[in-house]
This record gives sequence, structure tokens and C-alpha cells, in this order.
Amino acid sequence: MAVQQRPVLVVGAGPAGFGAALALRSRGLPVTVLEAEQADRVRPGSRALFVHQESLRLLDKASPGLAARIVAHGAVWPTKRTFFRGREVFARTYPPAGGDRLPRFTSLRQIETEKHLHAACLDAGVDIEWGARAETVTTDANGVSLRTADGRDWRAQYVVAADGAHSVVRKQIGITWEGTRSEGFHVVVDVLDDSMPLERVFHYRHPALGGRNVMRVPFAGGFQVDLQCGPDDDADRFASPDGVERWLPKVVDAKYAEQVVWISKYHYLHVVARSFVDSNNRVLLVGEAAHLFPPFGARGMNSGFADGAAAADAVESALESGSSKAIKDFDHDRGVAARFNSEAARLALSHMRPTSALMKLRQEAAATLSPVIPWMGSWLEHAPYGPRTGATASGKY
Repeated sequence: MAVQQRPVLVVGAGPAGFGAALALRSRGLPVTVLEAEQADRVRPGSRALFVHQESLRLLDKASPGLAARIVAHGAVWPTKRTFFRGREVFARTYPPAGGDRLPRFTSLRQIETEKHLHAACLDAGVDIEWGARAETVTTDANGVSLRTADGRDWRAQYVVAADGAHSVVRKQIGITWEGTRSEGFHVVVDVLDDSMPLERVFHYRHPALGGRNVMRVPFAGGFQVDLQCGPDDDADRFASPDGVERWLPKVVDAKYAEQVVWISKYHYLHVVARSFVDSNNRVLLVGEAAHLFPPFGARGMNSGFADGAAAADAVESALESGSSKAIKDFDHDRGVAARFNSEAARLALSHMRPTSALMKLRQEAAATLSPVIPWMGSWLEHAPYGPRTGATASGKY
């Protein structure tokens, strides 16, 4: 069988892979996406809920009109509320974005975001090869050789690896993780029902849940409930269907327990690839192939979009100049961004699950004084998300 020759291959048809493919096509480069799963794959659950304004801008730059389509199918919740031991300490309703301005974010299930990205890729002429699982990957000074599980051999000048947390490409080129896993776990529940008010509600130390933190977040067509459990909690007690039926009615109306469509349990990982490129500067890691963050502030998918845009810039420059400088700059810049986001998420976790007596005292004091010192309530509101991520393609997004 003849070797399939391509200038650029993208491995992985998730948000980061589709975003990178669109960015490459917008620069006039032919792109083939290799995806391990079949075209009729089922990707359940809300997973990454938010597409940030910065990401919408990046996607619209690559595919004009895409941002408007995503926003039209998403939800923008205007109201945020924060409670501490059952008492409201912060509430704010924001005005809608005016005119043609993009909202600060839009909230929809990741499967819906992926549908819009997939359609945009097809419109842009991206070639998608389904059922093409990367199996072996080797690089040299002139490019990348890749074999898929179906026996086909591929050769590309550059590969953008967007094949997720268990990235075959990352492992094949010998890049390892740096970082840790936090103690405890979270249970995420999706409810499909649009009768809930469009409000994001966060509870510190919910009195009906033994002082555990819990958050309710709307998305188009339903809402997600995220329960933070401790390291000594029994997973079956909280993450099994029977467990959810017991605790969910303590957070929302009991009727919603009958409308749960997805339950997931996850641990918080703070890991970043040791390098975002291979030793020959021919493979560029993006999205969860390059980093795994706790989902505070929806950093994972959104930073993946920024990774993809930066990878497209680097590949275009390298193809034009024949120099690896842009690839090395990508490695540095996106590594800085990922480490910033990882540390920001770690800081946010320290607010959500304080281990020091000082932090616990600060939270208690802020909750007590928030009625007379409003910025203390605002601090409690913003703390679970960590520092703002900042710039997109080249900064700390």
C-alpha cells in the first residue's frame, strides 16, 4: 500500500483537533484529520461547557460565522450567585452583550460544540479519516512517519497531535507528563430540562451535603451539577445512580432526579507535557495531549483552541521559512500558558478545599463580612476559578 503523503496531519477529531484544522485551512494549508473512532461515535455528557469569548474570536477568525452559530445554539446565563453554609454572600446579574458583540461566553454541551466545529471543517475542505487510530509515530529532520491501526502508512512534514489525555502520539515521541493528581473527586451530573433559571449557583460548604461544595451551571437545554467530594468519601455513595438519587434532591427540586442523563466521576489532574514538540520539531502537541487541568474556568478546551491557533501559526511559518524557530517559539509560549493555567487551577482548588487554618479563617471572615464589605463576597465568588487566563494565542490563556 502506498504511503499517504500530506503536508500536515492533525491527529484527533475533538475540539482542539477541529480548531487546529480550521486554523490551518484558514491559512490555505491542506489538512487531513485522523480520528481513532468512527464517524457515528457517541460522546455522552456535557464535559467542557463553556466557549469563552476569546475562543469564539479565534474560531471566527478561522471560520467566519462560526462564532455566531455556536452562540445561537448556546446559553448565556446572566446571573451568578454564591452561598456560604446556605447563606447568600454574592449575587450579580450582568447586562446582555449589545449589538453584534460576542458574549463573554456561551454555554452548551461539548457534543454540540463539536457538531458545529465538524460542520465548519467540512465546509472548509478538511479531509477527515474516521477509524484511523494512530499506532506508531516516528520523526526525523524532514518530517513524520505515522502508521494507523488499519495498516495505512502516512508521511507528513508536520503533525498536530490533538489525540487527548491518553495521546498515542505523545507517548510514541517519548514525551512524559509533569505534575500531580489532587486528592478527592468530583461527581458531575447532567440534567436535560430547560425549566431551571439561567443562574450559575455555587455553594461553599452546603449544609444539606455535609459541608461539601456544590455548583449548578446552566447549559443550553439543561444544567450540570458538580459535587466536590473528599478523599475519604465513598464513590458509590455519591457517583452511582442510586447515590445521585439520594443527594441530588438536596440541591435541586426532587423532580430533576428523574431527568439525569449522565453521571461522571473525575479526579483533578495538574499535569503538563515536559515539551510541546518532539526533538525534531515536527510534532506539536495541543489540547489534552499537552495538558490536563481541573475544569475551573473552563481552561482545558479553551486553552486547546488557543494551542491549535498557535500551532497553525507555527506550522505556516515553518513551511514558508524552512526554519524551526516558530516551532520552538510555540513550544515555549504554549508551555508557559499551560503552566500558568495549571497553577491557576491549583490555586482555585486551594480556595475550594482549603487545608490551612488561615484560608479557612479568611473564608469564614469574608462570608461574615460580605453584607457590609461587598468585595469580600466578590472574592468568594471569583476564588473558585483562579486568576483570569488573559491572552489567547500567545499568552496565558
